[in-house]
Amino acid sequence: MELSKTSIAKLKGVHPDLVRVVKRAAQMRNDDPGFVITCGPRTLKEQKELLKAGATTTLKSRHIPGKNGFAHAVDLAATVGGKIRWDWPLYHILAATMKAAAKEEKVPLEWGGDWKSFKDGPHFQLPWDKYPGN
Repeated sequence: MELSKTSIAKLKGVHPDLVRVVKRAAQMRNDDPGFVITCGPRTLKEQKELLKAGATTTLKSRHIPGKNGFAHAVDLAATVGGKIRWDWPLYHILAATMKAAAKEEKVPLEWGGDWKSFKDGPHFQLPWDKYPGN
């Protein structure tokens, strides 16, 4: 699958290791579900708005660029037939692809769907311990 220009633009400012993983995962997806990138870097103001709306539980987000200038997280939306879908099982498929891509690229990766609380299926990030950055 080929990433759209809009998705590629949303990777601007994301740590290069995570960009490599996303691009490799796109190469690995030859059928549905595909994905689009809905969020790369975001500002603290945007994060505060998401917290107020209940869409996040923290202001310490990997989406906010750190001292190194990079965001360390991306959000993906699953697509089926070119249309965005939020069905939870699709995100398990995307997570398997992202994890396989991360393994090939030798980049550690965390998936929000693996978290014990506040499951976040679209969210993928570089781990804090390996990429402190913020």
